[in-house]
Amino acid sequence: MITPMKKVSLVILDREKEAALKALRKAGLVHLEPIEGKGEKLAALKNDYAKLQSAVGYLGEIKLPKKTVFPELSQEDAIKKAQLAIDLTERKKSLLEKIAASATEIDRLAAWGTVNPADFEYLSQKGINLSMYEIPADKYRTIGEDVKALLVNSSKSGKRFLVILESKDAERPAGLPPEAYQVVMPEKSTEEIAADIKAYEAETAQIEKDLAANAIYLKAIEAAQKTLEKDIEFENVYSGMEKEAEENNTTLSWLTGYVPVDSMQALKDACAKNHWAMSADDPAEEDNVPTKLKNNKLVSLIYPLTDFLDVTPGYHEFDISSWFLLFFCVFFAMIFADAGYGALIALVGFLLLAKAKKGAKSLPVLVVLLGLCTGVWGVLTCSWFGIPAEKLPPVLIQISSRIFSQPKLVALGMQAEAAKSLADKNQQVFCFILALIQLSVAHITCTAAHRKSLKCLGDFGALLQLWGTFYVVLSMVVADGVNYVFPLMDNGEPVNLFGYMVPSYFPTACLGLLAFGFTLNFIFSNYEGSVGKSILESLKNIISVFLGIVNVFSDIVSYIRLWAVALAGAAISGTVNAMAGPMFGKLTMVVFGVILLVFGHGLNMILNLLSVIVHGVRLNTLEFSQHLGMAWSGTKYRPFADTAS
Repeated sequence: MITPMKKVSLVILDREKEAALKALRKAGLVHLEPIEGKGEKLAALKNDYAKLQSAVGYLGEIKLPKKTVFPELSQEDAIKKAQLAIDLTERKKSLLEKIAASATEIDRLAAWGTVNPADFEYLSQKGINLSMYEIPADKYRTIGEDVKALLVNSSKSGKRFLVILESKDAERPAGLPPEAYQVVMPEKSTEEIAADIKAYEAETAQIEKDLAANAIYLKAIEAAQKTLEKDIEFENVYSGMEKEAEENNTTLSWLTGYVPVDSMQALKDACAKNHWAMSADDPAEEDNVPTKLKNNKLVSLIYPLTDFLDVTPGYHEFDISSWFLLFFCVFFAMIFADAGYGALIALVGFLLLAKAKKGAKSLPVLVVLLGLCTGVWGVLTCSWFGIPAEKLPPVLIQISSRIFSQPKLVALGMQAEAAKSLADKNQQVFCFILALIQLSVAHITCTAAHRKSLKCLGDFGALLQLWGTFYVVLSMVVADGVNYVFPLMDNGEPVNLFGYMVPSYFPTACLGLLAFGFTLNFIFSNYEGSVGKSILESLKNIISVFLGIVNVFSDIVSYIRLWAVALAGAAISGTVNAMAGPMFGKLTMVVFGVILLVFGHGLNMILNLLSVIVHGVRLNTLEFSQHLGMAWSGTKYRPFADTAS
């Protein structure tokens, strides 16, 4: 559930502001409204923080031995070490740029051999002014006779020659063809440039050693960074608080924030103890109220995922944590769709749980839960590392589901192709049933939320529209004329609806349900006290209203991605097994076979994990959330406190 909040304003004496803020931070109750601080101290703290942040980035790239001892530092010394790391890194970048520029210069003059501008200057003082030129080999003969040219060397790329000029500042000779281009004289000799490169490389190597020596202070710098974060937060509030002078020369300062209702008494006690004035009221509709979620330990398992995704419901939105966890577990299991993978995931979860610190066990428990769910679905579908059914122990086939498992259907006497077709169709139908259940939850939730308004009829209409569209999806996507027959018209014959015979007019009733639901939704979806205005609003957006039916259809169909992604994963598993299988026939190839199996199945699991993030999360945060009207626009409740919440 989303914890109710109170909007509070605290008024304190300006001269007691620092002590008051320290006490408020120690209480750790108030989520402050955004404050823009100012002043030299705040700027200096931010500057130091930027140094620490840069140093963490630089030193974090250096690999250290596992048994490295990380010494502690004071905040002042940590900033000095950070500055040293920055200076060394900037110097290293400068040297690398110089090395690159010098190497380019060497390459430019490589075909000329050793070039020394001092030699040209010496000849110039003696009255011999030379300039270097290059020209394509076939154009050398086009040089005019009036040009005094001395050929230096030739290669496939062209010819290099010197031109004798009348004076040092003489213009380009007119007899030179346009293909001839002047080679710019280097500032240093090529020998000096090569020596510079060696010196730069030596200095770079020393800098890398110095950086490695300073990398042992990484943890101390990170600790200083965290401390400085709290200092910046404090100074930002301290320097940004509004204040006003009273007639009796007393200056008051105040700030505004939000406090959970269940923490109000603790805040009142703190105000009484510290002699603060406080006012509290319910937040206004336009207030940016933070969201604090409060659920039981089971539902809270989803928090590591939502924190990773950085999604928070708005204060006036719904808390769908329980539904998110339930459906995410199902989606995860259906995407991995392999009991062997599920066992490995659960094992990893148990290992993480054994090493987890107290208070940080939510993620390992979630991993175990996801592994167990995957294992259950894999058992039902008889999927074990992509191993063919004929090579599995009979007991694994026996415990699988006759609804979802092709091997079980074959064992019951069905032909292999027919069994595969039926198992696939059953899994597709299950995907659509999941869509119906989850999206129905969304519309029922909205209907209940608007139960005191006629707008609930619009939500109820959307629910009926969903159910009617579900039958249309079955008819257009699932029906194969053999195992599943869902006519859209009354043909006079009973309809087999998942093993239950329903009257022949059932399709007509479903289409009527869709039409009736659309009508209710059209009339009441925009209700704000006037039915006429609601209808007018729907008429203004008539195209979007009609497209809404298409969106419902596509949202239901989109759940088939669970089956499709699992099918792709199974194909990869089978391919890996087929490639590795022959290797186990030869003793010398067994090791390579094992490596291929580990790599192939490991890669498949990584791809499945990415699919979970792309598809499994999407169905919760997009399709489900859109039907709920959620935008995930919330701000997480983070009280002004000594430690991060």
